[in-house]
Amino acid sequence: MKLSNDTLSVLKNFGAINQGILFKKGKTLKTVSSHKNILAEVDIAEEIPVDFGVYDLNNFLSVVSLHKDDPTFEFDEKHVLIVGNKGRSKLKFRFCQPNMIVTPPEKQLTMPDPEISINLTSEDFDWIMRAAAVLASPHIAVESDGTKVNLITLDLQNDSAHSDALEIAEGNGDKYRMIFKTENLTKIMPGSYGVKISSKGISHFKNEKLSLQYWVSTESGSTFTKA
Repeated sequence: MKLSNDTLSVLKNFGAINQGILFKKGKTLKTVSSHKNILAEVDIAEEIPVDFGVYDLNNFLSVVSLHKDDPTFEFDEKHVLIVGNKGRSKLKFRFCQPNMIVTPPEKQLTMPDPEISINLTSEDFDWIMRAAAVLASPHIAVESDGTKVNLITLDLQNDSAHSDALEIAEGNGDKYRMIFKTENLTKIMPGSYGVKISSKGISHFKNEKLSLQYWVSTESGSTFTKA
């Protein structure tokens, strides 16, 4: 088995959500944050042949990156064998037990009917994340006064903090402010997303190019008023 660059990029992203990961047999990879407020799932091109746990995903990816010549992966009961350097290097990486890492639930998450649907371009996503970083904004909100929809950087604990408002869509009459922790949104890979948000405290980000999706909790103080 080999891993494509797309799969390695997603795994690097997953390593920012959860230190460990449980690879499951098949084509679907999932991870969840330790606080269970971010869940991510992707369908990959490769077929994972066995279930195995990796305690430190970033370390695993560093080991893989030692090989510059597209290594192959072979499996036994306790190890994955990473074969590279023109077949001359055979690096054994030991599995960990599933109970040593935080794993996502087996049951598929059911998203409540969302009241809010927006398209978030990669340019707008990049802009608001950079603005939040420069302004040291701990929160980002999707906000509408009924007329316009904006992405807002803010600090819920400091009304006098610097902020940015980026207009992204026309409103439909509904008024809302759905709040996210900035640190949670930094765990989402850059790209364009279809975003659905429920007033019940959960949102869904679906990547427009990859079979990649995230469920992210909204924060206390979020409000929604139907037109």
